[in-house]
Amino acid sequence: MRAFVLTAPGRYAVREVPAPVAAPGEVVVDVERVGVCGTDVEFFTGDMAYLHQGHSAYPMRLGHEWAGRVAAVGDGVDPAWFGRRVMGDTMLGCGTCRRCRRGDQHVCEKRQEVGVRGERPGALAEQLATPASSLHVLPDSVDAVLGALVEPGGNALRAARAAAPRPGDRALVLGPGTIGLLAAMFLRAAGAEVHLMGRTESSLAFARDLGFAHVYTDESIPDLPFDAVVDATNAAQLPALALELVEPAGRVVYIGLAGGPSRIDTRALVLKDVTAVGILSASPGLDATVRAYADGSVDPRPLVAATVTLEQAGPVLAGERPAGAGPGPKIHVDPRAG
Repeated sequence: MRAFVLTAPGRYAVREVPAPVAAPGEVVVDVERVGVCGTDVEFFTGDMAYLHQGHSAYPMRLGHEWAGRVAAVGDGVDPAWFGRRVMGDTMLGCGTCRRCRRGDQHVCEKRQEVGVRGERPGALAEQLATPASSLHVLPDSVDAVLGALVEPGGNALRAARAAAPRPGDRALVLGPGTIGLLAAMFLRAAGAEVHLMGRTESSLAFARDLGFAHVYTDESIPDLPFDAVVDATNAAQLPALALELVEPAGRVVYIGLAGGPSRIDTRALVLKDVTAVGILSASPGLDATVRAYADGSVDPRPLVAATVTLEQAGPVLAGERPAGAGPGPKIHVDPRAG
């Protein structure tokens, strides 16, 4: 089969590689759509922390936001999985440690992450092998485009839930990228008055087009009480700003990761009686995200600016915008095209 292989920072090839075989407990999926994520870009540049911590190494196959159809099942897997349309959890715990037994496999110390950690090949390929236990069924109303948006959506849904908005609460999202906009959509669906802060006029204009009227740069944020602030950026200085802007007894949610340390003043956290929450993974939010997409309460389709081939994935990872791309922040790959 054809697969996108990252061989070193900035170096890649689309290669013919052996097709996967379903091991016991696993399935093989025909991949229909894959999202390109900021994590993938960090692997492309060589900046991803896992590379320096020994959790990942080149050559590697990227792709952890995916949707497809089960093409084969391994021993011990219910044959009913065959032919089902699915997406899969990125986080694959060992299944035996204390964290896994408590249902927290997404923070298992020995976890593999599809296309990210532990030599588990990703979905930028025509087929993917993955444990059947990681699968989530996609209903007919959730097509491949939406299916490949479930993983980032699960992260954003967890961030929105951590903000704990009550109807009429005012929530501020820092960063109108894919995760920030998805979090804003889930916050809006929960009844919050949503505000967004970004850096570029084009990103703010796109947010307005999605129906978010309250958008600002860091220089134009109004003096308003924000009951919750979600930091969905990679800017090291913004976690402190989130704490500064949130109302006393409010909540700050950190889902973005900076390249270097971010610092907050815990005295402000205590004296304002603020709840701070960190969000790592989509795992606990995947089923609820599928339901939200299926019932139309959240529609992330406009976020996808273009769909490209495996051969075009490298330039996208290098920062090139595909010809004719729309204004959205997300690029998808169709491994079957080209």
